[in-house]
Amino acid sequence: MKNLTYLFHSRFGKYLKLILIFSAAFLTGRLLAKITSSEIIPPDITALSVSSNPSGSWGLSFQEKGKQPLGNASIQELKQYNAFYVQDTNSKNIYLTFDAGYENGNTSAILDALKKHQVPATFFVVGSFLSQNPDLIKRMEKEGHIIGNHTMTHPNMSKISTKEAFQKELSDVEAIYKEVTGKEMIKFYRPPQGIYSTLNLSMAKELGYHTFFWSLAYVDWYQDNQPDPQEAITKLTNRIHPGAIVLLHSTSSTNALILDELLSKWEQMGYSFHSLKELIA
Repeated sequence: MKNLTYLFHSRFGKYLKLILIFSAAFLTGRLLAKITSSEIIPPDITALSVSSNPSGSWGLSFQEKGKQPLGNASIQELKQYNAFYVQDTNSKNIYLTFDAGYENGNTSAILDALKKHQVPATFFVVGSFLSQNPDLIKRMEKEGHIIGNHTMTHPNMSKISTKEAFQKELSDVEAIYKEVTGKEMIKFYRPPQGIYSTLNLSMAKELGYHTFFWSLAYVDWYQDNQPDPQEAITKLTNRIHPGAIVLLHSTSSTNALILDELLSKWEQMGYSFHSLKELIA
C-alpha cells in the first residue's frame, strides 16, 4: 500500500508539472499575441520577406513615433520588382492613396478636401467602380489625380499562377478605363488586401507595372463600424513619417469627415504632398 501511494503521488506530480508548464506557455502566447496585434496594419504582420518567403500578406511594425515602420519586405527587396511601400527619404513627403472598391457617397467629399488643399492622390480602383462611376473618374482625372489598377474582381492574386490570368485581371480594368476616359491607364498596381507573391510581383513588372503597398493605414473599411473621427486623426498624425505611402479607403465616412482637418494637421507638422509619379521618377 505504501508503494502504491508513492507511485500515485509520483505520477500525479509529473502530470501536475506538465499541466502547469502547458498552461504557462498558453497564457504567454496569448499575451504576446495581444501585444503584437496592437501593431497590426491590414491584414497581418509576419516575419515574411521577399527572399525568405515568396508569398503572404503585407504587414507593418511601427517601432518609433514619427519613424518609418518596418515592412514584411525591405525597400531594397521590393525595388527589384519595381515595388514600393515607402520612399527612402528623410524629407517630410506624403504620397496619399485611396482604395476604391465601390462607391457609397463619400468620394465627393474626399475630392473636395483634396481640391481645397491642392493635394494629388492616387485612387486604386476595381473594374466595377470604373464602369459604375464614370463621372467621378473624370473628376479625378480633371483635378489631377491618378487612377491606379486594383484588379477587375479583387481576388487573392497570390492564388493566380498563370501570366494570362494575372494579366486579364489588370487588362480588363485598363479596357474600361480607356472606354471611360479615352486614355491609356497608368500602370500603377495595388494587390487586393495587400496579398502578394514574388511570382505576382515579377509578372506585374514584366507587364510594365509598378506595385504599391503602403507604410501607413488603419482599419477604416468596415462600413458599419467606422472609426471614431478624433481617434482616427490621432492615430494618423502619430504614425505619419517621412516618405509615407498612406492608404485610406474612399468608402469610409470617417475619412470623408476628417480629411480636411487631417490634411491641415499634416501640413502644420511640416509635411508636403506628392504624386506617386514623383516617387518612381
